[in-house]
Amino acid sequence: MVSGGRSIYRLLGDNLPGHADRIALIDGDAGGRSITYAGLAEEVDRVAASLAGIGVLPGDRVIVHVRKGIPEVAAMLGASKIGAVVVNVNVQWTPEQLGYVASDCEAKALIIGREGLRPLSSWSRPATLQRLLVAGADEGLPPGFDAVARMGAGPAQGSEVKVSEGDLAMIIYTSGSTGMPKGVMLTHANICIGAETVIDYLHLGEDDRLLSVLPYSFDAGLNQLTTMLRVGGSVVHQPVAIPSELVRTVRDHAVTGFAGVPPLWNQVVRYLDETRATMPSLRRITNTGGKLPPNILELMPAVFPGVDIYLMYGLTEAFRSTFLPPEKFSQKMGSIGQAVPNAQVFVVKHGAGLAGPGEQGELVHAGPLVSLGYWQRPDLTTQKIRPCPELSDLIGDAPVVYSGDLVRVDEDGDLWFVGRMDDMIKTSGFRLSPTEVEDLVSRSGLAADIVAYGVEDDDLGQVVHVALTPLDGFSGAAMMAYCRRAMPHYMVPRRIQPWAGPMPRTASGKLDRPQVISRSKAGLTAIVGEDVRCP
Repeated sequence: MVSGGRSIYRLLGDNLPGHADRIALIDGDAGGRSITYAGLAEEVDRVAASLAGIGVLPGDRVIVHVRKGIPEVAAMLGASKIGAVVVNVNVQWTPEQLGYVASDCEAKALIIGREGLRPLSSWSRPATLQRLLVAGADEGLPPGFDAVARMGAGPAQGSEVKVSEGDLAMIIYTSGSTGMPKGVMLTHANICIGAETVIDYLHLGEDDRLLSVLPYSFDAGLNQLTTMLRVGGSVVHQPVAIPSELVRTVRDHAVTGFAGVPPLWNQVVRYLDETRATMPSLRRITNTGGKLPPNILELMPAVFPGVDIYLMYGLTEAFRSTFLPPEKFSQKMGSIGQAVPNAQVFVVKHGAGLAGPGEQGELVHAGPLVSLGYWQRPDLTTQKIRPCPELSDLIGDAPVVYSGDLVRVDEDGDLWFVGRMDDMIKTSGFRLSPTEVEDLVSRSGLAADIVAYGVEDDDLGQVVHVALTPLDGFSGAAMMAYCRRAMPHYMVPRRIQPWAGPMPRTASGKLDRPQVISRSKAGLTAIVGEDVRCP
């Protein structure tokens, strides 16, 4: 049985005796509502009783499709309290995507926010989905929808269900950018040990307030919530990822830390550099979800003076994997560091063994953070999570997550991201990482979001193409001239495609690279002016 914080609900329940009057959550938007641990527990109980009252049983899947805020957290914890499996679906997903997830996981109930009613007005719900509940609404609901607070279940029906550490706790669906979304199955132990891991290396405590801007359907975003519940701290919700609003929320609510992904950091760092805005309460920031451009990394110490900067690496199938301590940031700017506590991380040269200093290999992850795999996809699970022959002398037949990411090991054992193994560009006899091209293009100061990719070529194997969002002062000719000066000949892009407006993002806020590449190849980039081709 789970004890000592080893279930999602216990992360809240264990803190009630000593933290009942402390602020648990703050909605940082215009309403500015806050709630104590005791108040959150009451809302969680209402959700739990509502779900139990409509027949939701332990192990049943409950979808939470609610805008970032207190009702979303109450819905997740309420489902967990009665032993249901939480399936958080980002509110930006379409009704079609929502329907796919509901069918795929055979969800029994759906909890949505009132703001989600209109998109579902003509929705044909899957047959397994028995009830539709609305969080934060009491009346005026269309037929077929019930308000959570209005469900007439007695207290006993919402009583906590004891679960085991290895029980399925949550399914996190991927963005689906490379096909239909896949549901990653996380146990209570995965999530709770993940929280303790992040608390350990970020040195989090009950006096911390973390800004939640990443969605709870993203493992790094979920960690903002679980870590604060574990230590009795506070989470400040920021539903809108606009730099000026984010900075205002940090200042208004004395936020001590927050996590972001590269596209968000690109905007925030440039905004701070231009406005010289300060955030005196901030103690630490973390990056995940991809490599930051070198020019953004170089600006960070100046725009975040005195703030600890953590560069991290993780994957949904294993939560957090590596981090670079802030004291190494200036010497190893861009490194993803070494294994987080409770994780075993190796760099494998397939068929040869472990990679040594100066060598490259695939990053693989072992230990208690490894997930159960993909929901109802055993073949995909065994492709991604399986024993590693090169590690048999070290860990035996323990399963590892094959990341698909190529990394380099330096002389200190710190890791450097090279690129996705299936994204490498093979041109003129060279094996080229798109990240290397993107880093150099970023240093021009003429582009923000950048995606490099290979296009088949009869003579060279592949040639480099680059899609980018222009910054002030951009011209195709200037960019191509810069590339010729800064790059070896085989790396110079054959084509540069300016992109109008923001590039597409995944639900977690990362660049949707497959969609960018697909649209660029198809000529659907809404090009600003003319693209530039190297003769």
